[in-house]
Amino acid sequence: MHALGATIRAERLEIVTDSERLAEIGPAWDELWTRTDSLVFQSHAWISAWWQTLPDRDNRQLRIGLVWNGDRLDAVMPLCLHRRRGLRFLEWAANSYSDYEDILAGADGPAAALERLWAELTRLGGFDIALLNRLQPGARMRELAASRARPTLVPNHRSEVSHRVTGAWTSGAAWFDSQSKKARQNYRRGQSAMSEFGSARFRLLAEDEPLAPVLARLSALKRKWLDARGHTSALFDEGDVALSALVQALARAGVLRIFVIEVDGLIVAISINFEQHGTLMAFVTTYDPAFERASPGTLLMSDYIMWAFDRGLHTVDFLCGAEAFKQRFGTDAVTLGTFVAAGSLRGRAVLALDHARHALAQRRQRMPRQRSQQPAIRRDSPRR
Repeated sequence: MHALGATIRAERLEIVTDSERLAEIGPAWDELWTRTDSLVFQSHAWISAWWQTLPDRDNRQLRIGLVWNGDRLDAVMPLCLHRRRGLRFLEWAANSYSDYEDILAGADGPAAALERLWAELTRLGGFDIALLNRLQPGARMRELAASRARPTLVPNHRSEVSHRVTGAWTSGAAWFDSQSKKARQNYRRGQSAMSEFGSARFRLLAEDEPLAPVLARLSALKRKWLDARGHTSALFDEGDVALSALVQALARAGVLRIFVIEVDGLIVAISINFEQHGTLMAFVTTYDPAFERASPGTLLMSDYIMWAFDRGLHTVDFLCGAEAFKQRFGTDAVTLGTFVAAGSLRGRAVLALDHARHALAQRRQRMPRQRSQQPAIRRDSPRR
């Protein structure tokens, strides 16, 4: 038995729990993804690439909810169970690699069926906390949270920020000219410094170029950066299995855009991006620290921003993260929401404690400000 199913009215609900069934629903999922023109993060290829390359699959279980209308798939709620830090979470599938999470469904999708699907997904239990994060303002999951769906999803204080470059620039040169004098000077200094290393050029990789050498170079640079800071990431493990699978998913969807800066043929900066909905999205960027005095990462960002506006795109999206370099370029910041629901007594207790700690922290932050706003007490005033 590959999945748990329930038939309600005209729709049929299904919950996928294993790899074999995940593979079988690929064609129907692809059709829905194409029909709704959704982000690659909600595609079957992306979720499958994540699942097939997981190094800790023993700590997870698929729980992907589907709404069928006959043979047509109308909605996907791609979730999974994940055990970590002594708790069991119900969270988005591929959460560690996806920046914008959501239900996959059309704008006129089956709202009532989604409420029933959420109830069915959570009725199975097995989790302490449902944690659904990285929701953009218009996410379908927000609509579900605002409905009568049970168990109730409530906003959590945790949030993330997405920085973007948006504006009415008609070309890359127009965007560049709009930057501050200091920013323009820094770009030109960087180009001059880069030329001292050799013959430098910025370019977009051709569709037929082999990806393996580029991904190997990117992973090696990322591992060096992570090692220097005492961090690790399964995405950049030796062999590039996860990274390669995700990049192949982007390539098969026809949205992959890889930009590089090369010096005498050596890649010194790389950015794996993808293009959807008139937006260039920056998924992974890195550079060689041996060329740091030329600021190759900053040069590459400037170059692909100019490329995007030359192409007629309206936005460059740096995806999740509040890093300083994103804020420096960004003209707009979007807050990504988080919603939670308790799935057990333990989960309810953890969420209550988390809420209390957050409330206490906020109160402590307000106290100095409140004291500074109070009128000074005169020395000769009686205290009562």
